[in-house]
Amino acid sequence: MSDWQSAPPPPLHITPAGWLRVIWRGALLSTLTYGGLVVLLLVRLVEWPLCGQARPVTPQITRTVCRGALAILRLPMTVHGSPMTRPGAIVANHSSWLDIFVLNAAQTVCFVAKAEVADWPGIGWLARATGTVFIARKGTEAKKQQQIFESRLQAGHRLLFFPEGTSTDAIRVLPFKSTLFQAFFSPALERSMHIQPVTVIFHAPAGADPRHYGWWGDMDFAGHLLKTLATAPQGRVEVIFHPEVPVDAFENRKQLAQHCERVIRTAHVNAVD
Repeated sequence: MSDWQSAPPPPLHITPAGWLRVIWRGALLSTLTYGGLVVLLLVRLVEWPLCGQARPVTPQITRTVCRGALAILRLPMTVHGSPMTRPGAIVANHSSWLDIFVLNAAQTVCFVAKAEVADWPGIGWLARATGTVFIARKGTEAKKQQQIFESRLQAGHRLLFFPEGTSTDAIRVLPFKSTLFQAFFSPALERSMHIQPVTVIFHAPAGADPRHYGWWGDMDFAGHLLKTLATAPQGRVEVIFHPEVPVDAFENRKQLAQHCERVIRTAHVNAVD
């Protein structure tokens, strides 16, 4: 484990007022999230027979819930640029579980996540319901996963990948793993696919540790959630949509991955080497 991954997180200190925020924000967030899940599942019962794999309605429910979640947390989001309208996928840097709310609030997407997420209590249910694609980090699964990506992308789903492979302390961008980029070079997709790099920048509250919103190493989800619910005033988050690029403009997956990493890293004003 590298030095930054083994570094201890900022200490968790919640004041009495902070605990009050944990209670009322937590109650509102739970009600919104799981109430939205119920609505989504009911709508999906109608959407699936009519539209099959396409999801014209339910992603809008997810987006509404995520925008509401940021409002409950009092975490303002600023968006620069525009989501692409062409067929394709998105790649973004990854700071914490908050990225899920932020990126879903900014546009309609389906995430690609490691297979273990499907078994996480609570979160796994939400991920499944919102159309997350789960992948196993096994070479024997590569062909099967590519077929799944092709099917979802051809159905018009906007898949979102985190090529770093893990979340960070919010002040760095890790080298991008190029493996998943290979799916974009399949004969069925290469000529039509575009990839849009997206930079997510969390700005810590005034006077707080710059890593305030990062989630890394052995940090537990519960402690990070409590800290986020208790924080007042919050910092802010920026989402930068960069120009999309055609897949067939690159010779191979490594060149495409390097381009996306360079664009995202350059725009991340807080990034350290």
